[in-house]
Amino acid sequence: MAEKPLIGDDIASIRFACDLARCKGACCTMPGSRGAPLREEELEEIEKAYPSVRKYLSFRHKDTIEERGLVQGRKGDYTTQVVQNQACVFAFFEGEIAKCAFEKAYQNNEIVWRKPISCHLFPIRIGPGIPERLRFESIAECQPALERGANEGIWLSEFLRDSLTRAFEENWYEEFHKYCETRRNGVTTS
Repeated sequence: MAEKPLIGDDIASIRFACDLARCKGACCTMPGSRGAPLREEELEEIEKAYPSVRKYLSFRHKDTIEERGLVQGRKGDYTTQVVQNQACVFAFFEGEIAKCAFEKAYQNNEIVWRKPISCHLFPIRIGPGIPERLRFESIAECQPALERGANEGIWLSEFLRDSLTRAFEENWYEEFHKYCETRRNGVTTS
């Protein structure tokens, strides 16, 4: 890892734990013409994983991929493709809950790559720049997660431990966790 990312001021103080039963996987179906932000190295992973995840996708999602491809954008600004300006092409439904086909294949030991890091980190977003900046993206659909986090005493920084470790390595996470604890205890850090 190059430089350590800057950390948004509010990240340490947010309680958060996804509540799929209430949000219905809204992060996979957010309206807009662009899907999940992708890192350059993830393009190859998506290509390799697609044959394994394809079986989880609806005909409409597979048709969109056939027509427009797996991803969209240009160098330095790629995202997943979307269906009808709403769902990520890699979203599928279990009942009324949107889920990630990459995650499903990963959990079934069909692929070794879990999913785009921007999806794994959500609702933390990585902002561009040197150094990168971590920020909390507040969306109304995540209100149930904020309520569950508050009710169960789960900090965002702890809820996202696996994804933050995946993105920035274990040593960084340990330092980040201590930083968050210090911020919550009202001690200023430099």
